[in-house]
Amino acid sequence: MLKRLLFLFPALFGLLQPIFSQEKEPKWDVNNPPGPFKEVEFSLTEGTWMNLDVSPDGKTIAFDLLGDIYTMPIGGGQAKVLRQGLAWEVQPRFSPDGKKILFTSDAGGGDNIWTMNADGSGAQQVTKENFRLLNNAAWMPDGQYIVARKHFTSSRSLGAGEMWLYHISGGEGLQLTKRKNDQQDVNEPIVSPDGRYVYFSEDMYPGGYFQYNKDPNSQIFVIRRYDRQKGEIEDIVAGPGGACRPQISNDGKHLAFVRRVRTQSVLFIHNLETGEEMPVWDGLDKDQQEAWTIFGIYPGFDWMPDDKHIVVWGQGKIWKVNVASKNAEQIPFTVQAKHRFQETVRFENKVFSDEFGVKVIRHARTSPDGKLLVFNAAGYLWKKQLPDGTPVRLTQSQEFEYEPAFSPDGKEIVYVSWTDADMGALRKLNLATGQSAKLTTEKGIYRTPNFSPDGKTIVYRKEGGNDHQGFTHSKEPGIYTIPAAGGKPAFVTRQGEFPQFNTDGTRIFVQTGGYLFGSLSKTMKSFKLDGTDEKTVFTTQYTNQFVPSPDNKWVAFTELYKVYIAPMPLPGQPMGISATTKAVPVAQVARDAGINLHWSPDSKRLHWTLGDEYYSEELSRRFKFLEGAPDTIPPIDTVGIKIGLKLKSDKPEGKIALRNARIITMKGSEVIEKGTVLIEGNKIVAVGPASRVVIPRDAKVIDCTGKTIMPGIIDVHGHLGNFRYGISPQQQWHYFANLAYGVTTAHDPSSNSEMIFSQSEMIKAGSMIGPRLYSTGNILYGADGDFKAVINNLDDARSALRRTAAYGAFSVKSYNQPRRDQRQQVMQAAREQGIIVVPEGGSFFYHNLSQVADGHTGIEHNIPVAPLYDDVVKFWSQTKAHNTPTLIVNYGGLNGEYYWYQHTNVWEKERLLRFTPRAVIDSRARHRTMAPEEEYKNGHILTSQSCKKLQDAGVNINLGAHGQLQGLGAHWELWMLQQGGMSNMQALRSATLNGAVYLGMDKEIGSIETGKLADLLVLDKNPLENIRNSEFIRYTMLNGRLYDAETMNETGNYNRKRLPFFFEQPGSGNAWPMYGEGQGFMHSGCQCGN
Repeated sequence: MLKRLLFLFPALFGLLQPIFSQEKEPKWDVNNPPGPFKEVEFSLTEGTWMNLDVSPDGKTIAFDLLGDIYTMPIGGGQAKVLRQGLAWEVQPRFSPDGKKILFTSDAGGGDNIWTMNADGSGAQQVTKENFRLLNNAAWMPDGQYIVARKHFTSSRSLGAGEMWLYHISGGEGLQLTKRKNDQQDVNEPIVSPDGRYVYFSEDMYPGGYFQYNKDPNSQIFVIRRYDRQKGEIEDIVAGPGGACRPQISNDGKHLAFVRRVRTQSVLFIHNLETGEEMPVWDGLDKDQQEAWTIFGIYPGFDWMPDDKHIVVWGQGKIWKVNVASKNAEQIPFTVQAKHRFQETVRFENKVFSDEFGVKVIRHARTSPDGKLLVFNAAGYLWKKQLPDGTPVRLTQSQEFEYEPAFSPDGKEIVYVSWTDADMGALRKLNLATGQSAKLTTEKGIYRTPNFSPDGKTIVYRKEGGNDHQGFTHSKEPGIYTIPAAGGKPAFVTRQGEFPQFNTDGTRIFVQTGGYLFGSLSKTMKSFKLDGTDEKTVFTTQYTNQFVPSPDNKWVAFTELYKVYIAPMPLPGQPMGISATTKAVPVAQVARDAGINLHWSPDSKRLHWTLGDEYYSEELSRRFKFLEGAPDTIPPIDTVGIKIGLKLKSDKPEGKIALRNARIITMKGSEVIEKGTVLIEGNKIVAVGPASRVVIPRDAKVIDCTGKTIMPGIIDVHGHLGNFRYGISPQQQWHYFANLAYGVTTAHDPSSNSEMIFSQSEMIKAGSMIGPRLYSTGNILYGADGDFKAVINNLDDARSALRRTAAYGAFSVKSYNQPRRDQRQQVMQAAREQGIIVVPEGGSFFYHNLSQVADGHTGIEHNIPVAPLYDDVVKFWSQTKAHNTPTLIVNYGGLNGEYYWYQHTNVWEKERLLRFTPRAVIDSRARHRTMAPEEEYKNGHILTSQSCKKLQDAGVNINLGAHGQLQGLGAHWELWMLQQGGMSNMQALRSATLNGAVYLGMDKEIGSIETGKLADLLVLDKNPLENIRNSEFIRYTMLNGRLYDAETMNETGNYNRKRLPFFFEQPGSGNAWPMYGEGQGFMHSGCQCGN
């Protein structure tokens, strides 16, 4: 029976009420989203992660398979479909009288509890949650109530659960258990036959929060029970190996459960009267105790009515286990599956052009007379005559330049500069003469200067250290003032960012709580110039920047990316403010997003930018009570003034011939022995046997006898350290480490949009060195945070994608948006806008596969369930979706990186230490987590074996090193793909061409072919003989530029030495060996907190 259309109910997160009217959209149908699709049928006799239940009369089994629900006779045979369609429906449970079945379904938009008749008819939605979603329902004995797990999440994306009681007619439900925190899960409820007790499993691992790499040999999950008479909770089954998926016998005397015994998940029986426990069967698949367990730790199973047998899933099959004899008999099944697949979203993306239009306009400021725009782009300051002038450099300095601010008379600007050698400075530029003067005398990281209203004083922030720019000269961060003519700085306060003077220059406003990825407790405060008389002006959660108008009568702010204006009453006490505040009128002025907010001197107009467009809005157009306001508030402007900065792409000159090498071209299985690659500029102009390639006389010839050439590595899931908001170093060690280990293209699927897209353009223009750099920018976050993406309809999704595309993104990361309709809406917006979608896997098996069905470009991270069986392989292979398993952080087991810390002396790798702060290496590598080999075989290697199955079936597997260890981590990921059974060639293809296909760039990169861009590696050893030879790189060629991989000095037709990193500078204090190469520190992080 086809799943039916349901209507969406109240929206996620209490979405901000729209300030301008929109046409009402039709209700979203999860079973029939827009876009091209196909329907496919295939036969199955095995399945992955199958929940099942036995009817009360013992004659029928209900089970789920690939999101559909079936029944069959207890003896097995051809299954009958009850629920089939695009919606994902799982966890069937017969009612006590056998007439109805409970199940979990996302047909109504998000996961809720439904009922249907035992024949599949009469389906009805019981719960109607749209954020606190539900699953794993169990019947009360009277058949009138159900208990289900209700999901709660806060700032960390996956959250925890509670047990709730619902009447089968619906309603808001009653809470039975209260979660102890928002990260440790409670799940898998089952009710005793007398209805008194609710048994469930709970994560009791020490620490009070979810942790990766938990030890399943200790205690993770414990089975507990809630007494409905006393309202008390007690532990029932605990101890080493944990206990999960409780299932009470029909007589109420025994509890079946799953426990980990070393690397084996085992079915146990617990005697509720005596406490005796016995293992019954060790044929289960691996449980999920180490992963996020939103849908349960093991699939549901059931007792037969006689309590002598248990019916359970394992090894891809359904089994009837004799409790007494401990023998298991297979119950065979055959399913004729029918599935709908939305067309996989894929688009071609251009890699190189001789000129590019700059998208990332940072720190834009308009002159007081409104005629000139000054801004940062690609590392330097530019000016543009408004409205249609051509941007030109403001100075010719080689220093990086950021954060300009005009003097009140418009004759000067103050800005900050940066070089890696001399660090930062505060500078003032005379716009008439072009002369720049340095105001500060001490080194430091200077930020966000602003003039006082009289132009005599400048306020700025001195920043603490970071792992891009170092930690020296940063001992006294805070807010300072300095005379505009130069002189001695005066300390104001350690609190806050973005300092600005008030209207008469007697106080300084600051914002606390951070910018994006900051606290959910933010304030705008003010201080006297000596730092005294602290006052809180505004309090808020999601506001990212407060910008008071010069007259201090208005305030502009961004909230969840969009731009708003409100009056600023200054009542003498803290005032809560947000886009939905009712205390004062609030007007939205930017449809999708805006940055670089700043006011005209008369406080009547607000300016901002998004991407390469400049916007202005008069207050009188947004507030009808102002003089000159129109009778009707006009629509928000959606098109601004194009800034129009175009830059030439960096490209070398000359020819290079790499002669007499073994060439792994990635053109099919082609390997050319004694071949030559000829490069001119940044392109490959010839490749083939050395005897056939004619080398021009003016080419630089490099003899590669005994060496192997392969395409550059494409890391499609690498976090390269750009979560920070600030100014960029001239050399970022993360980039050099990757290039030194052969990563020539990097795609970062979670980063600070402004930072990473700006650096991407700096690399294109040649003002920074790094891999070809791409990103999703800020993730479309489904949990809480000041960067979350609120998506409740298709227009919300379109807006979220437009604001990311404005920076130049061709991809977005849908990150655990909780509802299926939200994820489908993102997909439709992506199809419309030509953007690929690379979703967070999130350790959800069901979400993973529904994302494949919905047309996502691929799945990021591994499928948490392993092994995968024929059903998943056949299902996935019907699409063009890839998988980037990131085995280095393997979900559901030990991180794969631990294997390499255990098996290699990482701290001895000189190349790694040359490009990575020593403290990063030593703290991870020298005191190591050690585990038996079988733990790794049951961890990342088991996952890798599933990747091999998928790849053999035509599902492309990509390389993604997750930024765990810059550069070398990509090789670990490559080696781990081979550990699962891939041939060396298959693994190398995953590291090169597969990633290029995924990103839509295979016409220009990913293989060594005539006409493609010259991104390639020269290796001293052959990785086809031994995959671990991949790290022995002699040269890295990126875009035709040849680098000595040991030093990252440019060679070939150029001779340019790399400059020192911050941790190599004198005084860094982190040198090893003593007086040798210096090292530093690194703070690792992720937007989502996961």
